[in-house]
Amino acid sequence: MELNLVPAGPITSCKYSCAAAVRNSFQLLTTTLLSLLLPLSFLLLARLSTSHYLLSVSDSHPTAQAAAPNLLCSLFLYTKTPTILHILVSLVTVSSLIHALTGKTTIFIGHNSHHQPPVTRSRLCGAWVLLCLFQLCVGLGVEGSIASGIDGSGFGQQNSFLGRITFFFGLHETMMFWGESVLKPVVDDTIFGYSRSRKEAGMAGKVAVGLSYGGFWWRRLRDEVESLVMVPELKRELEMPICAADFMGWWLYYLTASIGMIRLVKGSALTLLILVRRRRIIRDCDSHRPDDEKV
Repeated sequence: MELNLVPAGPITSCKYSCAAAVRNSFQLLTTTLLSLLLPLSFLLLARLSTSHYLLSVSDSHPTAQAAAPNLLCSLFLYTKTPTILHILVSLVTVSSLIHALTGKTTIFIGHNSHHQPPVTRSRLCGAWVLLCLFQLCVGLGVEGSIASGIDGSGFGQQNSFLGRITFFFGLHETMMFWGESVLKPVVDDTIFGYSRSRKEAGMAGKVAVGLSYGGFWWRRLRDEVESLVMVPELKRELEMPICAADFMGWWLYYLTASIGMIRLVKGSALTLLILVRRRRIIRDCDSHRPDDEKV
């Protein structure tokens, strides 16, 4: 008895294509959402500075009396010493600054390399640990700040325009470094089972991250992040003691702004170089045009 079997090649290929599309979409969504952990961290650090300032100004302020959901949130919000979030953000920001200046990365955070499997594996484990710590700190901070009603928007829009622009581009550059060095190896290894090369990262991911960051900046971050620099200035004017957490926030703000300044300078220099080179090419073509006409 003969059985007429329909070739399953096209059907199997269609299933693989659909599965690949779903995986790519899930990778894009996951990377975009996890990229916002870094600006969320700066938002929480700004709210920590606001909380420290309000506690220092008046012990009877509602923020000081508000009870955090649990003991961990209370310790995270009301301690005046640098938290683990300060250390984590400093690690990523300093690594991004080194990469912006030299094109190299630190030994803690780095791009994947197919030629060094042991190093890549250790970096992948380090990226997992770093990502989990960020998620834990951001989760506790968001929960505690919402429950305590902390809002640092009263300190916003007081810094210079140049300072805001450089910080905006600096944080975006740090986000790109964070996504490429930490998120991409973790997400790709989880979804695809291996780390893809940097050349395969399309523009769709960068556009999605940029749009999400721009929306978050416009809706929330731009109104609160400047408390990182305004709170130490207010404390200095009022002759109040500046705690270590305030100094760390002030340092991180200007460190990120320095990254943005480097990006703007490099972009301006590259644009100028392209314009000069194009003008030189046009001038050379004009000088050789008579000879070409004779031929």
